[in-house]
Amino acid sequence: MVSPQTLMAIKNLELRAKVVVEGFWNGLHRSPFHGFSVEFSEYRQYTPGDDPRYLDWKLFARSDRFYIKKFEDETNLRCHLLVDQSKSMEFGSLGYSKFDYTNTLAATLGYFLYQQGDAVGMLSFSDEIHDYLPARNRTGHLRRIMLSLEKPPQGKSTDLDSPLQRILDLVRKRGLVVIISDLLAPIEALEERLTSIRACGHEVQVFQVLDPAERNFTFDQANLFQDVETGKEIYVDPKQARDGYLKQLEAHLDQVESVCKQNGIGYRFLTTDQPLELQLFDFLKARTRNNQVSTR
Repeated sequence: MVSPQTLMAIKNLELRAKVVVEGFWNGLHRSPFHGFSVEFSEYRQYTPGDDPRYLDWKLFARSDRFYIKKFEDETNLRCHLLVDQSKSMEFGSLGYSKFDYTNTLAATLGYFLYQQGDAVGMLSFSDEIHDYLPARNRTGHLRRIMLSLEKPPQGKSTDLDSPLQRILDLVRKRGLVVIISDLLAPIEALEERLTSIRACGHEVQVFQVLDPAERNFTFDQANLFQDVETGKEIYVDPKQARDGYLKQLEAHLDQVESVCKQNGIGYRFLTTDQPLELQLFDFLKARTRNNQVSTR
């Protein structure tokens, strides 16, 4: 696996995503799970009479089996990536920010799904909606998603209500909604909208991303701390604030996870020092498990 520090040194976002996906495929090829990715992908095994022009030779090289790649209108999966680009995502203690990490995660998932033949869309948000690209699998569409993800944070606070309502308004066909955010916002609106999305038949996966310094409060010197979303400065003594901070953060994380579980939503908490191959693997396992459940 490629360390996030090494990965973030690659300036081109699409190349980062490609490195993660290709590393993931190589690892899967050598692992006991070799082959189970095909259960998730929108392929079908080659049968005599199929047009050989539509054979996926890359997949053949990985699996030694012939598969026909389905076209966009045949695929069962249409995925929308909802990516938080609020100011809080600019925080980072490892030489790169949550923004860099979450955009790379979104790019990785988008690249992976696009290569699988699935339709991928994206919506970026902060305290307002920024870019929206509908789910497509067409030439040039993935590049447009990458260009949108590369835009710097444009808003201030995190508003979870608007982007989820927008997806409800725009996406009529059942699909997959992936939310990537630090979720450092009141979750009342999140709970209501997630319930509505699930009621419409969509599958939802949530990635909650924090920097290790945020998660563990590793600060050790009293100093002025600035709220990146409001600009307000607060003098904090870490020794006095740590216990209260961690208690409130733990309660918030538990609440987010509980809301997801109650609504049948996949939830993963991660910090920005974790390899992205692990997130792709967990995502794939969740998709495979859901596919198996839906066919019973």
